[in-house]
Amino acid sequence: MQSVQDRLVNKRPPAAGKKGWRQTLAKDFHRNKYIYLMLLPVVAYFLIFHYQPMYGATIAFKDFLPNKGIMGSPWVGLKHFKSFFLSPSAFQVIRNTIVINLFDLLFGFPAPILLALLLNEINASWFKRSVQTVTYMPHFISLVVICGILRDFTSMNGLFNSLRGLFGLDPVLFLSESSWFRPLYIGSDIWQGVGWGSIIYIAALAGVDQELYEAAKIDGAGRWRRMVSITLPGIAPTIILMLIMRVGRMMSLGSEKVLLLYSPVIYETADVISTFTYRKGLLESNYSYSAAVGLFNSLINFILLLTVNKISKKVSETSLW
Repeated sequence: MQSVQDRLVNKRPPAAGKKGWRQTLAKDFHRNKYIYLMLLPVVAYFLIFHYQPMYGATIAFKDFLPNKGIMGSPWVGLKHFKSFFLSPSAFQVIRNTIVINLFDLLFGFPAPILLALLLNEINASWFKRSVQTVTYMPHFISLVVICGILRDFTSMNGLFNSLRGLFGLDPVLFLSESSWFRPLYIGSDIWQGVGWGSIIYIAALAGVDQELYEAAKIDGAGRWRRMVSITLPGIAPTIILMLIMRVGRMMSLGSEKVLLLYSPVIYETADVISTFTYRKGLLESNYSYSAAVGLFNSLINFILLLTVNKISKKVSETSLW
C-alpha cells in the first residue's frame, strides 16, 4: 500500500524545464507586448547611461592616459585611493560633505512633511491651493537663477544686509565667510524644494482612512491628538521609505550649486567631494584620481543604503526590498 507521502509526491506537477519557461515567457510577452514595448526605452536608458559607463570606473585602478585608452593604460591598483586618503584635503571634503548632508537631513527632510501636515489641516481649499502653488514655484526656477538671486541678496547692498541695517548691524559679505555658507546653502535648498517635496506626503495623506478621523472626533480627540495618533502613523511607511532613500544619498551632494556659490576663500566649509572630484578630474585632468574618489563616494552610499534598509526592516518592517 502506497504511503500518503508517496501519493502526494506523485500528485505534484512536473517541474518546468527550460522549454517550459521559454514558452511561458513567450506567451507572456505576446499577451503584454505593448507593456514590454513601453518598458523598452526605460531599460535602454539605464543600460546605456547607467550600466554601460560603469566599465569606465576601472580607470580608478589605472593611470589613465587618453591616448592609450582604458585597456591600454597601466594598472596601478589602489594607488589613487591611498593618495586621496593621505592628502590633506581628504578629511576636509569628507567632513564638509557629511556635515552639510546631516544638517540637510535634520532640517530639510522634515520640512516637506511639516508643510504637508499643515496643508492637511487647512479647510479652505482656495487658500490651500494658493499655498501649494507658491511653494511649488521655486522648484521650477533654474538653479543658475536661484544662485544668482542668492548672490544678489547676500551682496553688500543686498536684501540681507539691508535687513541687518534696520537692526543696526554691520553689513557682511555672506559668501566670503566660511561660517555662512552652510546656512545659506541649506536654507535655499529648503526654500526651493519644500513645496515639491511635500507632494508625495500630500498624496499619502489622501490615502488615510477618513473614518478614523470621524471616530476620533466622536471620542473627543483634538486636532493634535488626531495628527499624532492617525495622520503620522498613516504616512509613516512613506516617511520611512523616503528617509531610507535620503540616507542612501548622504555622501552625494550636487556639485552645480556649490560651484555656483563657493570660492577658494570658503573651501574650509564649502568644498565637498563632488566639487573636489570636478577640480581634480576636469580642471587638472587627473581622471584616475577623481574616478577613485567618486568610486569611494558611491561605495559609502551603497553601504549606507543597505545598512539603513536592513535596520528599517527589523525595526518597522518597512523597507525598499
